[in-house]
Order: sequence, then structure tokens, then C-alpha cells
Amino acid sequence: MHGGPSVMSRCSQMKMSGVKRNWNSEMSHRSGWKAAPLLAALLISAQLVRAQAPETVSQRIQQLTDAMAKTQALVDESQRELNEMRKQLIDLQREMSQDPAPSGNASPSGSADESSSAPAQTAAQSMNSAIEEMQEHQSVEESEIATQAQSKVESESKYLVKITGMLLLNGFVNRGGVDTPATPSVAVPGTGSAGASIKQTMLGFDAEGPHLFGARSFADLRVDFYGSQASSTSPASYSGYYTPTAAMLRLRTAHAGLYWNKTQAYFALDRPIISPEEPTSLTALAEPALAWSGNLWTWNPQAVVSGSLGPVNSRSVQLQAALIDPGDAPLTPAVAPSSTSTTTPPNGTTPPNSTERTSKPGAEARIAVLGSVRNENRNHFGVGGYFAPHQSSLGRSFDSWAATADARLLLFARLQFTGSFYRGLALGGLGGGAYKDFAYSLNPITGGYYFHPLDDVGGWAQLKEKVSERLEFNGAYGTDNVVAGQLRRYYLYDEPMVQNLARNRTFAGNVIYSPSAYLLFSLEYRRLESFPVEGLPSESNIIGVGAGYKF
Repeated sequence: MHGGPSVMSRCSQMKMSGVKRNWNSEMSHRSGWKAAPLLAALLISAQLVRAQAPETVSQRIQQLTDAMAKTQALVDESQRELNEMRKQLIDLQREMSQDPAPSGNASPSGSADESSSAPAQTAAQSMNSAIEEMQEHQSVEESEIATQAQSKVESESKYLVKITGMLLLNGFVNRGGVDTPATPSVAVPGTGSAGASIKQTMLGFDAEGPHLFGARSFADLRVDFYGSQASSTSPASYSGYYTPTAAMLRLRTAHAGLYWNKTQAYFALDRPIISPEEPTSLTALAEPALAWSGNLWTWNPQAVVSGSLGPVNSRSVQLQAALIDPGDAPLTPAVAPSSTSTTTPPNGTTPPNSTERTSKPGAEARIAVLGSVRNENRNHFGVGGYFAPHQSSLGRSFDSWAATADARLLLFARLQFTGSFYRGLALGGLGGGAYKDFAYSLNPITGGYYFHPLDDVGGWAQLKEKVSERLEFNGAYGTDNVVAGQLRRYYLYDEPMVQNLARNRTFAGNVIYSPSAYLLFSLEYRRLESFPVEGLPSESNIIGVGAGYKF
């Protein structure tokens, strides 16, 4: 019995030797794991060094894609090693549970069991630590891969630039004459039409810049493919002062400025600050929903300062002020009618608009009470004012002005009310006034002109029912009215109905379904009613469908 080690002792030694071999094997795997992030970093660094050479954008994207693929392969290999270690740990624990020590060799205090199981427990704890460390490294590498996937677009300034947009197909059936078949805003005498368009597709760029004066700098740009030649005889082709020649690509909005915690200072091409809200629609984007029916929407150059008094995410007061260069109304003549039969000035030059002739900018101001943040929206009620001097091509000076009110209220049962209202003078350059700032007629005796700026009142309201994040219903009404008594004195018998338009109103309702964050589908009904100052009104019932893919 004393001639050599017992069978139990030999078994214990063999078992411990197996544990040591397994542990050495695991440590080898662990060392290989630690080398994996270093190898991945070297591969990515090599790719970045090569990317610094003058190469094309496609080559840089391909190199980044290859680096991501290699890094992903390393992560997959590490995952396989991790699974193998887990399997070996389970086998070791199962082996220990199936091989208890004999009771004859166990001391009353259990010291033999403790001495035989202590190394195995230590090995298991070390292996668990190794697995946790591997999981942590894997999480870091997956985060790095995600970062690389988001950094494929590089700007000259090296700051982050994101490309956004929506590919939009809209179909339409117009049961009556309209100004523009795909995006109607006024009813005219005539027959109906039907068709489809993809020109409302939008493309956007969002950029973040350096911190300056304690503020974050930002910029964004939006374009679409609805460009057309501006015309003073048809509101159908009106697309703003910024596209005087025929073109497919059209500038919509742009912003650039500084953003502090409670203050913003920026310049923009956008809708007036006195009209911050717009109705919801997926079929009316080239000209927003209820355009020329109470929605002051036109995109004009502005320099804006905005600040708030009170907590950022609680009730506060917002103050805004801006200088604006409003464009002319679409039916405003570019030159005096007596000088030439065309609205294009001689020598291909572009004349200044009626505000620029005065050498004085327009001004806007708005004050609003904001509610606390709720579902990424805030209740608010605001009032605003607008003033801009004008000098028409007819040699007459006039001032345009507006007083406005806007609101958004979150109601019960997921209902939301949104609206905007105005009263003013000569608002054609902001999207009101029945496409006109003023009315005029020729005096055949003196050769001069009778001239009168037009008073205007209008607005719109929308009720939204958001059933869920994927489904919503919207119903809206808008109207724009110039004073008929002012316009009637300048009625022209031989001019198109729009030239004599006194009131335009729209009823609209739509349902928007979004099965995912990037897909949208919509069915919409609109009814346009347009009233000339003399004669019968024109009506059109419109059914539109939209399908969009956001990116």
C-alpha cells in the first residue's frame, strides 16, 4: 500500500494535467484573440493610409468596404473561438460533476475535496474572465465596423456629411381642369386629366461643422427635380425667383448657421418664419399642400436669429426675428406692359425684383409660447408680423405687410390640431393674394396705369389622427381671399381666369401608411374651388396616390 501512489492519486494527477493542458490551450486562444484587434487595426490603418493618396471616390469606398470585410472575418473567427471555449468549459464542468472523490479518502472536514477541486475552479474562473474579455473586445470591434459603415461619405472639410432624400412616385386623377396636372393648386375651366410623375423626388445633404463661439455649426440643402421656366402669365410654372431659366434640378431650401443651447443664428432659403407649420401630404411636395389656399409657403432668402426664454425641454417663450428678400408674385409683370409684348427684359438681363428696387430688405418677427416636449412634438401658439417695401415695374411704390397667428395643439386620443392664419396686404410673394400683389389696368387716354395693392386674408387648419407610428389620417381645409371689391375694378375680360381670381380654397384628406421607417404609401383626396371676381367658379376633384422610399 506504501509502494507507490494510489490509483486515486494518479487519476487526480492525470486530471490536473488535462486541466493544465486545456488551460494552456485556452491561454493560447486568448493570446490569439488579443492579437486579433491589433491585426484588424493594422489592416484598417493600411487602408486609411492608402486612402490619403489622390484617388477617386469609388476607389476609397471600395477600399473601406474591403477593410470592413476583413475586419468582419476576424470577428467571425473570434466568435468561433469563443464558442469553442464555451464548449470546453461546459465539458470540464460536466467532467468534474461526474467524478466525485471516494468517501474513504475524504477527511471529515472535506479538505481532500477542496484541494482537488480548487485548481479546477480557478481554471473555470479564469476561463470565464477570458470569455468576458473576448465579448468586450468583440463589442468594440462591432462598434468600429458600424462607424466605418457610416463614414463612407467624406467632405472636403473632413466633417460628417449625410445624404438623405426620398424617391417619390405619385399618380393622379383630376376630375376637372387644373393649373398643373401632377401638382394642382387652382381649378380652371377645362377637362380632367390623369397620369403619374416622379419629379417630386427630393435629395438632401446634412452637414455638421466645427464648434465656433461655443456653438455647433450646421448646414443642410434640399433639392428636387421640379424645375421649370418661370413665367409671369401662368402660376403653373411658378418656382421662385431662383430659377429664371428652364432646368430639371430645382433648389428648394437651405440653411447654414450656429446653434447654441437656446439660441440660433443662421441664414436660410425657406418658408417665412411667420408661417412655420405646413399641412401633411405625400402627394403635394413640389408645392406644399394647400399652397395658394392659405398656406404662406414660398422659399425666400432670410437671415434669422432665434432664441428661447426658459428651460429647453419645458415651457418657454421663443423669440424670432429675420430679414427677408421676398420674391415677386407669379402674376407680377417683369416690365411695363406698354414697353414690350414679352416679359423678358432686353439683352437677356435679369431685373431686380420689386423689393430689391427699394434697396431695403423686408423684416419679420414672431413670438411663440412653447409647451413641454411630448412625443417629439410641442404644443405652441405664436403670433407674428411681416413688412416689406416694394417698387413695381410700373413705377408705383407700395408696402406689403401681414399679421399672423399659428398653433399646434396635442389633443386627446392622439389627435393633433395644426393651423395658421393671416391678414395682410400684397402677399403674393409669400404664397397668398391669389397669385398677385396688386391689380392694375391701362388708362387709354393718359397712357398711365390704375394701380391698387390687394388686401388679403386666409389661413388653413388640419386635424391629424395618428393611430400608430405606422398609420395616420389627416384632414385639412385652407382658403385665400383677396377683397373682391378692390379687384373688380380691374377685371380683364380677355385674360385667363387666374388673372381675375379672387378666392381659392382647398379641402383635403389623406391616409399615410408606413410599413417601415423607409417606406411610405398614401391615398389622398382633394377638392379645389376657385372663384373669379366675375363669372362662375371652377371646381376639380382630385384623387392622388403616392409611394415613397426614404434613404
